[in-house]
Amino acid sequence: MKIQNIFYSFFLTVLSFQSYGQKAAVEAADKQYENYAYVDAIATYERVAEKGYKDEKMFQKLGNAYYFNADLAKAAYWYSELFAMNQEQPAEYYYRYSQALKSIGDYAKADKMLEQFNKKSGNDQRAKLFMENKNYLKDIKANSGRYTIADAGINSEYSDYGSSFFNNKLVFASARDTGGVSKKIFRWTNQTFTNLYSSEVNANGNLNSPVLFDNKINSKFHESSPVFTNDGKTMYFTRNNYLNGRKGEDDKKITLLKIYKATRAEDGKWVNITALPFNSDQYNVAHPALSPNGETLYFASDMPGTLGQSDLFKVAILKDGTYGKPENLGSAINTEGRETFPFVSDDNELYFATDGRPGLGGLDLFVAKMKKQDGFEEIQNLGAPVNSPADDFAFLIDANSRTGFFTSNRPGGKGYDDIYKFTEIKKISCEQSLSGIISDQDTGLVLANSVVSLFDEKFVLLKETKADENGYYDFQLICGKTYYVRAAQENYETKEEAVTIAKNSGRTNLSLALSKASCKVAVGDDLGKCFGIKMIYFDLDKALIRKEAAFELEKILDVMKQYPKMKIDVRSHTDSRQTAQYNLALSDRRAKATAAWLIKNGIAADRLSAKGYGESQLVNKCSDGVKCSEEDHQANRRSEFIILALE
Repeated sequence: MKIQNIFYSFFLTVLSFQSYGQKAAVEAADKQYENYAYVDAIATYERVAEKGYKDEKMFQKLGNAYYFNADLAKAAYWYSELFAMNQEQPAEYYYRYSQALKSIGDYAKADKMLEQFNKKSGNDQRAKLFMENKNYLKDIKANSGRYTIADAGINSEYSDYGSSFFNNKLVFASARDTGGVSKKIFRWTNQTFTNLYSSEVNANGNLNSPVLFDNKINSKFHESSPVFTNDGKTMYFTRNNYLNGRKGEDDKKITLLKIYKATRAEDGKWVNITALPFNSDQYNVAHPALSPNGETLYFASDMPGTLGQSDLFKVAILKDGTYGKPENLGSAINTEGRETFPFVSDDNELYFATDGRPGLGGLDLFVAKMKKQDGFEEIQNLGAPVNSPADDFAFLIDANSRTGFFTSNRPGGKGYDDIYKFTEIKKISCEQSLSGIISDQDTGLVLANSVVSLFDEKFVLLKETKADENGYYDFQLICGKTYYVRAAQENYETKEEAVTIAKNSGRTNLSLALSKASCKVAVGDDLGKCFGIKMIYFDLDKALIRKEAAFELEKILDVMKQYPKMKIDVRSHTDSRQTAQYNLALSDRRAKATAAWLIKNGIAADRLSAKGYGESQLVNKCSDGVKCSEEDHQANRRSEFIILALE
């Protein structure tokens, strides 16, 4: 026993010295990690881990170091070690682990992690997008197979990425060895800082050997992601915060990214390099892209007001050469993740990379058609083979030839990041038309000139048309959306139905059969009953107009516009819960809220009266003390529209 005690005492002493040494090594690695020297930090962390040292914080940082360095397969391994130690992690780790799992093809487990992320993250847009489309892999498959891809022929064993067309050349960033006397190492990746290179497109459409782009543009720090105006006289590009030999740093002594502008002199040299006025030492501004007319600059940034880790912004380029105020593209595009590398094609399609939307793993490439006024149509994943389980970004396409380039760090490449060329053999555009026949429900005869209205999922009127002489109507719609279609005809009850449009091109049919109106418009009638209008319901104890109630009030509005001398009395009722006095006041507020909505939308106030009746006119047995279902109580919470005058 004594011998055993001596043995264990010696063993624990050895462990103590080992633990001290490992902790010191981890502390050194932590400093490297905090300074973004991820490659150095990884080496130290892994040497310590190989000796059996387990630490939750260390596993977090190992996973993060690989994740931020775009090695998702190794990130998956260390995140698995982390979750094996402790399942209770901050929400963001569930998301990163899910992205890393996709890189090794484990989509089932990745989706489980996303479900946990949804529970922990609260109101995160990335969680919502996943929960709204758990069949995202099916949608991605439908978009796949539209490109042929190949190595661009200009890649090195280092990082080559991000490209732009300039005259008959492709300009891109590369960390390749230029053969200089000294090389400055970027400690995040342990590669040299990137410079811009250009490669001429030869007669066969292939790229010639790259050469350095311009010694005035290239510096001892990073340059990347150039874009050129149509006349070739102006370029915008990304560079570390460095100009005229002076390096700028943020409060943490980190040199961030800025967008710079340069102009081309008569001799072809690039001069007048200036930083854009909305840059800052305190946040990143990077990866410029121009609209086809050159009047809008798009870019990625983590400036104040950013929704996620980086967002896409736009800024107007004014005629006098100044700039407007940068605008965030909003939640229609941006998520809490990374949105980056925007590109706008000549046919007004916004391409960008993000890890915030359901994809194949890492950064995926997406496209959104820009609307003529403002905003974007449905955002779609470009599918394989452009997208992969790795990072795919920096998409560039010629709208006429449908050829272009993108960057990926997928396995099988030549270096850290590689540029691939592609040809699009089929466009992603989804075209859907919704059509149908409006007819008489009893006779089957078509109802020519029926008014057909189209509403979006929020009951906002989008379009209105009249059925032709054959009762036929037709709308051109966006794929994958839900709409409401309403048909109205004189002496018939109005009818509406919801329809969900398929996510692939084609036609959707929705025919509506209308029944004869059960009553004529006459004084004393309830407009709701005469025109098949549902009751205007309110939530319990509320006087706010519901979205679906606004949809029904649109019908009241339409009828009152057809009969400009009609006057109605809005009567509101409650259920029997709460006191009679309280219900009377509540119903009066509801009646007045209903009338106020109609007035706000164009009905003169002298054509309306409004009164609440509380629980005095129940439509069922649900009085005080009677046990009733919620549905029964709901029936008593209603509004009526009684016609008081027509002339």
